[in-house]
Amino acid sequence: MDISNQYQLEVQDSRAEIKDYFLANEQLPEYREYLDFKLVKKGKVKAWITICISEEGKAISLPQVPFGGIWMQDSLSSEALEYFILMIQEELRKRGVLELEITQAPKPYQSNHDLVNYLLFKLGFRQEKVLAHQFFLGKKKIKKLIQSEQDRFQKRIKEGDLTIRKGPISNFGFLQEIRSWNQSRGYDSNLDETRLITQVSEYPERYFLISLEKKGQAVAHTLATRLTSESLYYFQSAIDPKSQLKQGGEILLYQLFILAMELKVDFIDLGSSDQPSSANHNLMFFKSRFSNDISNKVTWVRKL
Repeated sequence: MDISNQYQLEVQDSRAEIKDYFLANEQLPEYREYLDFKLVKKGKVKAWITICISEEGKAISLPQVPFGGIWMQDSLSSEALEYFILMIQEELRKRGVLELEITQAPKPYQSNHDLVNYLLFKLGFRQEKVLAHQFFLGKKKIKKLIQSEQDRFQKRIKEGDLTIRKGPISNFGFLQEIRSWNQSRGYDSNLDETRLITQVSEYPERYFLISLEKKGQAVAHTLATRLTSESLYYFQSAIDPKSQLKQGGEILLYQLFILAMELKVDFIDLGSSDQPSSANHNLMFFKSRFSNDISNKVTWVRKL
């Protein structure tokens, strides 16, 4: 049977439906359209992708967020997925789009990650960027790590005379501290604070702040976000260089694991460790104590 008789492409404004990956619902003013492309069979959505289109005719999935890409059901065949990608391109051409860019989520978010990347390559997409994300997978393994490290970290917290604050974001004073601490260490601060405040205001249940305090003063922060209901993403972190806090990064990560256990997520995404022209091996080594898997986030581009 002709696959076009089995599947249909549906296109709608991305605001029409709330998604588990909540950043796919965001719309930036510099793009003229935000659209959901859906592969539908017998009234059921089998795959979808959110794509925004700029005034210059470039389509992106998705800009200024960790990733976009194709999401699908496990049962979708390679032939059906290929048909979906071809139909997306045909529809974008009709809308005057000249180029399509897709940043596909790493494998823990989408189990068909390898199949998507393979078909994008075979359909003429060019691999433009690769970032390796480190993960810790498994609810039971998260709990086991917390239990095995509990005594050691409780001792560190007591010796450092630290107080732990952990929970939803109630005010945004920490943003200035993260910016100033990172700048004093010579790190680039690329956090869009205005946009983050808007996101937290719209999705307060998705953002969490972990802070270490000493004598009532904050000395370290980690900002985490629940990108999907099953994940926790290590988004932003900073330590006051004047605090002389020992092993503060490890204490923050341990608290991140406790938060992940409390939220009952399936995995923790520790993000990428990258420099402009090379891998950040020191950061990757640091994260390796708290990761048990690694998966690439690939950005693909194709001229239409």
